Amino acid sequence: MPNTKSAGRRMRNSARKHLQNQSVKARLHTLKRKYAELLAAGKKEDAATALRLLSSALDKAAKSGVIHRARADRNKSRLSLRLNAVKPAAAAPAQ
Repeated sequence: MPNTKSAGRRMRNSARKHLQNQSVKARLHTLKRKYAELLAAGKKEDAATALRLLSSALDKAAKSGVIHRARADRNKSRLSLRLNAVKPAAAAPAQ
């Protein structure tokens, strides 16, 4: 139990912010998982679209303080390296 009125308010605010932060982090994990699945399937164009969504979500999370800015930058860099390492799908031969 908090000893002061302000400590009680901080406790309530912390609980509310914790729930919001968990929601943002869960969305980031979902986007990362979908991106990884697209890469594994070899769908480079769809993965590029997913990377743009993921990069935007990472930037927003960093801007609001959910994750550190350097962590967001590091994740974006590593994810884009993974995209560049994927070989483009072979085009069907023209007849």
